[in-house]
Amino acid sequence: MQTDLHDRYARIATALAEASTLIVTAGAGMGVDSGLPDFRGSHGFWNAYPMYEQLGISFIGAANPEHFNRDPAFGWGFYGHRTNLYRATDPHHGFALLKDWSQRFNLDTFVVTSNVDGQFQKAGFTEDTILEVHGSIHHLQCTTPCSSNIWPHNEEIPVNTETMRAGHIPACRHCRTTARPNILMFGDYAWISNRTARQEERFDSFLQRNHNRPTVVVELGAGTAIPTIRFLSERLGEHPDVLVVRINPREPSVAPPHISLPVGALAGLKNINIFLDGRIPPQKELEKTS
Repeated sequence: MQTDLHDRYARIATALAEASTLIVTAGAGMGVDSGLPDFRGSHGFWNAYPMYEQLGISFIGAANPEHFNRDPAFGWGFYGHRTNLYRATDPHHGFALLKDWSQRFNLDTFVVTSNVDGQFQKAGFTEDTILEVHGSIHHLQCTTPCSSNIWPHNEEIPVNTETMRAGHIPACRHCRTTARPNILMFGDYAWISNRTARQEERFDSFLQRNHNRPTVVVELGAGTAIPTIRFLSERLGEHPDVLVVRINPREPSVAPPHISLPVGALAGLKNINIFLDGRIPPQKELEKTS
């Protein structure tokens, strides 16, 4: 670990202690420390879902909304398995650290995530302080769609992991055709964005309320392949009162005066917390959590 990382962590701790506002921006890398796959590249996706490698299907191919029209059992094989995985996964300790900082320093806090897993809600962040830019696997909509309605996904989806086909197909509450997750997929023209649009309105109000207040943006595991979250962090960082902290083990680069941490999400948050607790640890201690 570079010795100047001590200075970076100290700067971040000072900024958080002096801030009024905390914005958490999170990509797929945030869930890796909870044991969730990030689907980085075809091989990363196939490591998580080897059956698709045999079929020659990439993540983009599996996340195609046309499956719900042509072969719903196959479409729900992928999304049913992910639903079950996310329901069974507990958020890692980094989520609790972020909540603790929000409360300890009385920070007005909002979360913006490209993840559809609902882990922030599971960790105790309230619905009205979360923007899920790609929707949520825990909500359903009609595949057609026959209406603009969105409803909670409470159905059980057994999946044959050898064929990646679902043993149950959720139906639309209104027209009884196939239902699908309320997620923005690749080449998706049927996604109902109403729920996310309401979240965006709340985030816009949050930004207006905190205009010109000292703000820390903690970006976690947001890559460049689909750079929605990185672009948002950088736009926020154009304001003089905003410090962006980019935590990413593979793609940490960020322009000064913002701060990059080339570690995983949990390691970065744990290291920041050491400094927030008033300790100046030896370099070796930080390396243990990197």
